[in-house]
Amino acid sequence: MTVVRDGGGARSEGGGGERDPGLQPERTRLAWRRTTLSATVVALLAGRQALHSGATPAALVAVALTAVAWLGFLAVAHRRVQRLGVARPEPLAPRGALTAALCTVAFAVFAVAMLF
Repeated sequence: MTVVRDGGGARSEGGGGERDPGLQPERTRLAWRRTTLSATVVALLAGRQALHSGATPAALVAVALTAVAWLGFLAVAHRRVQRLGVARPEPLAPRGALTAALCTVAFAVFAVAMLF
């Protein structure tokens, strides 16, 4: 039996033993939660800006689209956080990564649209 030492100094025995994920899944889960909180703040600030700028039809459309983007990002983040709860989490699916990226870009586009 071979004993393998990983980069962190932990010892594991060679073979098909159970993986010790350490803190990496927890850090990833916390990062998704922080990012979701940031997206929530962006959506709330968009609504506040629309209300204080007189609620023009363009601003209301931008707020509505921001809310849709926020819900999309929230769905992806929730799914990802739930899947990180196992010892061997699956990688983020390309569809989920694309959705998160598009929602992030949409936030920026809607913010610029609200400025005009």
